[in-house]
Amino acid sequence: MSIKVIVAGFKGRMGSTAVDMIKNDSELELAALLDPFAAEKEIDGVSVFTDKSDLVGLDAEVWVDFTIPKVAYENTHFALENGFRPVVGTTGFTQEQIADLMTLSADKKLGGLIAPNFAIGAVLLMEFAAKASKYFPDLEIIELHHDKKKDAPSGTAVKTAELIREARAYKKQGAADEEETLAGARGAEFDGFRIHSVRLPGLVAHQEVIFGAQGEGLTLRHDSYDRISFMSGVNLGIKEVVQREQLVYGLEHLL
Repeated sequence: MSIKVIVAGFKGRMGSTAVDMIKNDSELELAALLDPFAAEKEIDGVSVFTDKSDLVGLDAEVWVDFTIPKVAYENTHFALENGFRPVVGTTGFTQEQIADLMTLSADKKLGGLIAPNFAIGAVLLMEFAAKASKYFPDLEIIELHHDKKKDAPSGTAVKTAELIREARAYKKQGAADEEETLAGARGAEFDGFRIHSVRLPGLVAHQEVIFGAQGEGLTLRHDSYDRISFMSGVNLGIKEVVQREQLVYGLEHLL
């Protein structure tokens, strides 16, 4: 029996790519499409909705969310409350919101996934960076995305920083008397190191973690040149959450 999937934010670039992936997998079935700006009522036999409240009671197992940060928490909470297992690529969650959603999912015995990045290579980069930080504690993160991205830093950069914080002892980097002559020049500070966000047309999703030490340097980089690179992770997430009873934060927990 196929897994019935709702796609929220289907008119966006990631959402539309997810729709195509689901259509091309015989184990998955589109149950509904949601976007507040949709003018259509139906697409290829699939009902289109503009208000999520109209989805209450719908026969579906999974809620795929590629919307915008300001509604991501509300949407994920709604999905869990209504028995849909969330697979969320929208970023912008606070740690408190993630903890709340984990608790709710456990109470409901529903699996779920919030993934800052669905590309397998990006997940590996995060793990490599965390491991390297034990030996190269001086580092900076540079994340680069298209100029339509609404949040900064990216969820991938934040997740990378969190993993590094777990692996590396705190170290305040830079000169003790360092002074920015132009506000923001050194980027955002996280656990003593810096995160920089680049936004340019033509980019998709890219990240570098640069390490420095006496007489040597190490650079780790991942590039997503096309949104199709995220779909293997989305597909895995959909098929895994139906077998689980609690939401997880990060695709690495499903690998």
